[in-house]
Amino acid sequence: MSVGKFPNLRLLHVFITVAKYQGYANAQQELNLTVSAISNYMSELEEKLGIILCRRGRGGFSLTEKGETVLQQSIDLLNSMEDFERNTATLRGEQTGIFNFGVIDSTITDPMLPMSDIIATFSERFPRVHINLQVKSPNALLQGVLNNELDIAIGTFSLQANSVVSHPLYREQNWLYCGDKHSLFTLKHPTEALISEMRMVTRSYWSSSDLGRKGFKRSVASAESMEAQLMLILSGKYVGYLPEHYALPWVQSHKLRALLPTEYGYQAPFSLIFRRGRSKEPLIRAMRDIVRLRVKSRKS
Repeated sequence: MSVGKFPNLRLLHVFITVAKYQGYANAQQELNLTVSAISNYMSELEEKLGIILCRRGRGGFSLTEKGETVLQQSIDLLNSMEDFERNTATLRGEQTGIFNFGVIDSTITDPMLPMSDIIATFSERFPRVHINLQVKSPNALLQGVLNNELDIAIGTFSLQANSVVSHPLYREQNWLYCGDKHSLFTLKHPTEALISEMRMVTRSYWSSSDLGRKGFKRSVASAESMEAQLMLILSGKYVGYLPEHYALPWVQSHKLRALLPTEYGYQAPFSLIFRRGRSKEPLIRAMRDIVRLRVKSRKS
């Protein structure tokens, strides 16, 4: 293929995103493009490559066999381009590029993880690096690290992978709460038997065994984020677990109550993860050290 026929990186980015979201319409928000514009980009890419990459129709969206191959090669190429940019920046004695940083939600109120200080320190050290900060569920964070879509992630991870390096940070206290509209809120001595029969809201990424270890056989509602879970608890129709630091303002304003802390509470182990083989990359090494130093200072 001549240089003139080589597809530009924008076309490859569109293709990767369309494949990730399984369709043109599903990829609109991520790409900030109309379906028509996405279709034009895809047609241009297929014309340059001389390959049909995907099929669209009543059966839904699917990649062709050659499209699957081109997808993996496109991902590898963009990763190589990012490595090239990082390496040449290192040779110049500077750091540029994009640093993809993922965290679990509600960390903004966590005194053990001073994200604003961490980001400020990193930005002062690497002023030309663009930080892409993403808030995701633990499973999505782990998958992002595995796919090299995230350079580093911080959260609580029940699943582990051999290709991921994990650095333990601290343990986050969680309690079971009800809202001021709930029947248990004013009950002086709620029993464990009574609480265990309450309508429970769980995290959407918890398994049934996770729920069982936390004292409940089933849930009747689920939430992806802490904010959504808090909304459900404040409705007065559900009980649910929240981080102590996140619930504190509502506890202080008498909107939430912790239920039987001696029986219903757990500590979530937080850790910092990145893909194995990337520990020598300057930005990953720097962010890892900054986070660990800040957390250590909060422990002392």
